[in-house]
Amino acid sequence: MSGSGLGSHGFTGSWGVALPVPVREDESPSLQVLGTSSLSDLFLKSQSKPQTYAKRNSWSGLGRIHKAVRPSRGSTFHLPDLPSAPFFPRDAQKLDVERLERSLSGSECALASIQMWDFRGKPTLPEGASQPELCGFGLALFPLVWRGKMIVNNCRRCPISARVVGGLRTFVGGNEFGGAGFIVLEPGQRSGPRHGMSNTRLRCHLGLRVPSNCELVVGGEPQSWSRGRCLLFDDSFLHTICHDGSPDSGLLIIFIADLWHPNVAPTERQALDFLFAP
Repeated sequence: MSGSGLGSHGFTGSWGVALPVPVREDESPSLQVLGTSSLSDLFLKSQSKPQTYAKRNSWSGLGRIHKAVRPSRGSTFHLPDLPSAPFFPRDAQKLDVERLERSLSGSECALASIQMWDFRGKPTLPEGASQPELCGFGLALFPLVWRGKMIVNNCRRCPISARVVGGLRTFVGGNEFGGAGFIVLEPGQRSGPRHGMSNTRLRCHLGLRVPSNCELVVGGEPQSWSRGRCLLFDDSFLHTICHDGSPDSGLLIIFIADLWHPNVAPTERQALDFLFAP
């Protein structure tokens, strides 16, 4: 499947099953776009959709989806019978992991720009980036795609990164569980602990700038990033991002991309894109 290009109006070409919905060029990333609305709101939106989907398609082979869209306990959309572990081997999505490492390890001029952000006092993040307090998780976020919505202006500022994401074969680009972009953590800060939205995705972290004493703890298991290497994890587990480096160690900068769990079948991905369309 061919990758995407970045034309005068954002992405063109294929994103796999579904294309992220562009956010208007005059619309700044809002709280809703950045994903602070509750998962219960998504469930309420999706409750009337299974019947509509069933009229258009067969439920054959979608038994797990049928069970999962019933009223759910907790804050995570849980698809039954998926193999589960805090961390997954690189081979779980080998082609896309290698593509990210090969294409984004140096990640263009975005790194130089991000490292100049002033987080002390009154933050002066570039237009399109959210303030740490806006995310509510102790970190700054510069999204290219968030909750299935493409942030067009941000993609234009980082065209190489945007094209790479557009060419990922397993990117969750068609529903509210998917996102991609840069996250930045200052020394002494932590993000979490928190649960991700669904076990149907694996979150991929690519280390771009990794000071010492930084770690990702998922389900009680700690791992450290390496520059230019990806970590794959199930973020439906309770997880925390930690930057315990010295004040002069600099920023932790990670590129994130949400990929499908390898055991979610194509028919299930299509149903989830319909049920949780952005």
